[in-house]
Amino acid sequence: MNLRLARLHHPVTTLGPGRRIGIWVQGCGIGCPGCVARDTWVAGPQHDIAVADVLAWCAAHADGTTGVTITGGEPSEQPAALGELVHGLRALDDDWDVLCYTGVEWDEFRRRCPEAYPGIDALITGPFRITEPTDLLWRGSANQRLIPCSERGEQRFGEWANAERERPELQLQVDDERVWMIGIPGRGDLARVQRALRDQGIELEGVSWRP
Repeated sequence: MNLRLARLHHPVTTLGPGRRIGIWVQGCGIGCPGCVARDTWVAGPQHDIAVADVLAWCAAHADGTTGVTITGGEPSEQPAALGELVHGLRALDDDWDVLCYTGVEWDEFRRRCPEAYPGIDALITGPFRITEPTDLLWRGSANQRLIPCSERGEQRFGEWANAERERPELQLQVDDERVWMIGIPGRGDLARVQRALRDQGIELEGVSWRP
């Protein structure tokens, strides 16, 4: 089975606790205004990759990994592939926790993804709303909820459900002349990132959060 994939990153330390694998799926029909990942909206055959190949990449980056974050894009638009991916992650290391971002609400995600849901430890639900800024940890707008979905989820995510971030938490990774921003930007963070890069002689020709 194929997954429409945008990119993979490791280690990710800004989208969930610990040292994580980050999986960005490709394709999103929600299209929230102000989304920082517009580059993941439109999917085509060029984004198809076998779920088995994604799992092999994860296995190669397992050392020191404590969990996996799946985001995008909208994971619930690929329910069968998401189910196979989650089950495969469980087979790789049952101690990993799986956190999944979705732009739909909890009950809608469960309806869309009945195979994937039992293997997910926590969901961050709801569309991004640019008019509802927040300082909640790992979330972009105040309407979004962090919901533990398993016993492991309660243990690893329960204490963070209403936690606020103490400082901006963004990672930057450079790959093939692209600069990837990993994390949830707060108010003014994107402009600060661009200024900081400009001070280092790096001028961004295009950014994912503008058309």
